[in-house]
Amino acid sequence: MERKEIKTLGLLSGGLDSTIAVKLMIQLGYDVTVLNFMSPFCNCTKKQDSCKSAAHQLASELGLEIKTMFMGEEYIQMLRAPRFGYGQGLNPCLDCRIMMFSQAKIAMEEIGAKFIFTGEVLSQRPMSQMRNRLHQIENESGLKGLIVRPLSAALLEPTIPEKNGWIDRNEMLSISGRSRKPQIEIGREMGMKEEEFCSSGGCMLTDRHFSVRMKDLLSHTENTSVSDTKLLRVGRHFRISDTCKVVVGRDEGENEKLKRMASDDDSFLWVKDYRGPCVIVRGDYENGLTTLAGSIAVRYSDAPEGMEVDVELSKAGVEGKSVMRVRAISDADLEGMRV
Repeated sequence: MERKEIKTLGLLSGGLDSTIAVKLMIQLGYDVTVLNFMSPFCNCTKKQDSCKSAAHQLASELGLEIKTMFMGEEYIQMLRAPRFGYGQGLNPCLDCRIMMFSQAKIAMEEIGAKFIFTGEVLSQRPMSQMRNRLHQIENESGLKGLIVRPLSAALLEPTIPEKNGWIDRNEMLSISGRSRKPQIEIGREMGMKEEEFCSSGGCMLTDRHFSVRMKDLLSHTENTSVSDTKLLRVGRHFRISDTCKVVVGRDEGENEKLKRMASDDDSFLWVKDYRGPCVIVRGDYENGLTTLAGSIAVRYSDAPEGMEVDVELSKAGVEGKSVMRVRAISDADLEGMRV
């Protein structure tokens, strides 16, 4: 079988490693389709708007068909109790990779690909790319022997594609470890630009601060939505009860984001007559919590210290406002609510 007749599916994040893997497989003559995964916790560091756009831009430049899969609510549900636990943050790396490859297996079968390939590097990531972890992920996802890792394949056990003569081990690479120098050198040889040498970004769940917010959200919501998780990236967050949270914009840009991200069930707070942030109240704010939320809004406004001022409360998508008169909460009381 000629290589141009061998259809393959490559996982493409848009980062350096997966880009090299895709370009290498194209150079070797395979029929390549690429698959890009997104989740609510993708944290791309590239200049493009998102990991998705980086991957799509590369696919367009290379003339490749690209498929996109978004792991949303099902990913959040897995995050509540991952079978194989978390990393140092709230990152369920093994469960994440297993979910990803299980979905990739479906896509592989749908397009009639012979195997999947990735930009993974042996021993680069301790929780998901050590040799035993690679085997575990293959077994759990039903892809044993069907995942080719061109950047490290010369160091790994022969795969089914190699045994069937579809790939030649001598054409595969032998990169391992956390250093990215070999990939950068290969990238230069492939004609890649310096700005393309960044990684694919990262996962917000490895960030300690974000993980704290996510844990708080999961512990206070039964049906956590994707929009709930996206809100965690913006503003200052304060848990004022088991059922209510206040989010305060930190600058004009965040104020505009909060306006766009508000749901129909959210309420807005604005300090009247003084400059202040956009404040969202999400959840049940009865039993005096409205006044507490208002005092937080005043704290971050330009209202004179200690003065009672008017705060307007309005419901997203509903005409009409109510006004309450409150003074700013003390920093000591506020700090205990910060998420």
